[in-house]
This record gives sequence, structure tokens and C-alpha cells, in this order.
Amino acid sequence: MSVKNESNTCDEIIFSSFFKSQIKALRNFLFYKFGNIDQAEDLAQEAFVKLWQNCSSVPLEKAKSYIYTIANNSSLNEIAHKKVVLRYEKNFSGLDKTNENPEYILEEKQFQDKLLKAIENLNEKQRVAFLMHRIDKKKYSEIALELNISVKAVEKRIHLALLSLRKEIDL
Repeated sequence: MSVKNESNTCDEIIFSSFFKSQIKALRNFLFYKFGNIDQAEDLAQEAFVKLWQNCSSVPLEKAKSYIYTIANNSSLNEIAHKKVVLRYEKNFSGLDKTNENPEYILEEKQFQDKLLKAIENLNEKQRVAFLMHRIDKKKYSEIALELNISVKAVEKRIHLALLSLRKEIDL
């Protein structure tokens, strides 16, 4: 009887199966935090790369928690970086060379910025429930199962999110 020191997370077949079962949920989780599918995809991949690099020290039972922690920390770093970039862009006035009415372009950009800011200002619980419903087109019952809360709690979160968005956007 030989004792293996290495975690079964390092087994390629087990790792591959774990990856396939978790990648979409992790990517969506990051997308809800970011609002950018490309960054969400990159950070999800990065989390799995780090899991593979540290597979011998991460048991399979803790692998899901590990990738979410890595991804969440990476997303916080990205958000901090985005704030610096946004501050720079705000001070930079580049010229937009399109044939559309400049006033329309400005209004559209202002509305889009206002909407994104309003979604960003939602608390995390409301934002996640709202985006799962609106982006993933999930039913309240599906959201409740994933977030381990009641359907009524999902309804309340989405309702409060909508109220907050309406108030902030002045619709």
C-alpha cells in the first residue's frame, strides 16, 4: 500500500473535470463583478492556472473556494487599476471621429456611464441577483438555488436594485 503525498487535484483527468464543471460559474461570477466578459474570462483562466500550479497543496474539496478567492482578489486588483485608468480617461479629452450627431453621442455616452455607475453602486447582493436575472436570464428560483437564499429574498434584491437604478438614473 503506497501513500500518495500529492493531492488528487493534480490528476489531469480530475482537474479537467473540475475545470469543465466550474469555469462557466466562475466566469459569470467575475462578469457580474466587472461587467466585462473578456476580463472575466481572463481572470477565470488565471485562477485555474494558479490552482494547477499549486495543485499539490490544494485538496479537491477546497479547490472551488481556492479559485473563487484567487479570482476575487484578482478582480479587486483589476478594479483598483480601472479606477486609475478611468481617472486618466476623465481628464483626457480625445476627439470622436464619427458621422453621428455629436450631441447624440454625448448623451448616449452620458447615459451609458450613468447606468454603469448606477449598477456599480448597487450593493453586491443586489447587483449579483439583478445581473443573474437580466444577463443570464435565470429564473428567480434558479438564482435562489445558486445563492442559497429564498425566492422571496431574490425578489426583494432585484426589486431594490430596480428602485435604486430608477432613482439614480432619474427615469
